[in-house]
Amino acid sequence: MAQHNLSTVISFEFFRTVGKKRFWIGTLAVPFIMAVVFGLLYASNTATDSAADAQKSAEFSISYTDASGLITPEQAGVFGATTAASAEEGLSAVRSGSVDAFFDFPADPATEAVKVYGADQGLFENNKYSAVAQAMLTRAVDARIGSAELSTLAGTEATVDLKTYRDGVEAGGFMSAVPPLFFLVIFYGLIILLGGQMLSSTLEEKENRVTEMILTTLKPTTLISGKVLALFAIGLLQMVIFSSPVVIGYLFFRDQINIPDFNLSALVFEPVPMITGFLILVGGFALFTNTLVAIGAIMPTVKEAGNYMAVMIALIFVPFYAVSLIFSNPQALIVQVFTYFPFSAPVTALLRNGLGSLGAVEAAFVIAILYIGAVLMFFLAVRLFQYGSISYASRVNIKTALSSGRRTPGIAGTSKS
Repeated sequence: MAQHNLSTVISFEFFRTVGKKRFWIGTLAVPFIMAVVFGLLYASNTATDSAADAQKSAEFSISYTDASGLITPEQAGVFGATTAASAEEGLSAVRSGSVDAFFDFPADPATEAVKVYGADQGLFENNKYSAVAQAMLTRAVDARIGSAELSTLAGTEATVDLKTYRDGVEAGGFMSAVPPLFFLVIFYGLIILLGGQMLSSTLEEKENRVTEMILTTLKPTTLISGKVLALFAIGLLQMVIFSSPVVIGYLFFRDQINIPDFNLSALVFEPVPMITGFLILVGGFALFTNTLVAIGAIMPTVKEAGNYMAVMIALIFVPFYAVSLIFSNPQALIVQVFTYFPFSAPVTALLRNGLGSLGAVEAAFVIAILYIGAVLMFFLAVRLFQYGSISYASRVNIKTALSSGRRTPGIAGTSKS
């Protein structure tokens, strides 16, 4: 009898769940998103290789010095390179912006690094300087491959020491990318830690059957605003609490607990990427907060909202399926889609901002999308909460809520705005 009852419960719960439309919406949304991502990846499949090949034939002004004597003027002319009078003159020309790049080939490229200096154009674009310098050397070696002393060099690529300059000052390179990327870590931490709280912030009152009492004293706009601002404050508090052990340990107990002595002074804090990263972080967090609050407003219980929470979390991890393209070819179709689609924009834009491939115009568009989206989602959350404030047993119909009048259902004589 007990076994029969168990099978009955299992059958009832299983078919009750899978028979609901919202179960399939939430369940199929993730594979659908993955299918779209893989389709875009397939469409952009050759973009990285073609971009890398293009770097080797990239056209930019070059001057060089060659202590090895391997590179002839004719061979250098193929790359549009001209001879510099000295290494100092070549470097000065890069700093002043009169040439894009200067290559200083050493006497023995097999054992010494080729020094490459160029105008800073972002982490990936800067690789073209090294690629062209290597291509120049390879072409010269190929022309004289019969020489025995070149056999070692012919078998391996030369070591390249790359430095880039912006406005006459040496750019930070990777160390300038690290600080803006901290905003990406903060964004992930906030969403993962606070996602459940965002979703349940409007569900708790509905589950406790006290919404109609709250709305007799508070306007929905005031209530939702307070909840969103509280979530921002909670996020800030959690960031401080979670980071405090690391900061305290590093400052006061580094030797006792063997924390590596990171050279923080090597980090380069560039104002524009830092401001851009902060604005994207705030806009992205606001958009996700208001969206999850809106989802909570239309669901009768936290359990019912769980599937939609999974979809939102999936959206912030989707860009990592195209991370190689974000690094190597930010103009690829899939990267552009992720950059401007509101729910993948925070992660993609923060990555590109740190890597130096997010231009000022692109950054302005992304920030506008995030903030406008956050405002629209806020008013949508208010409207849905106003309409579904006492919808305890069923999900709110969004179309009905948006097309209905401003009177809150179920609360006679009460009009909220």
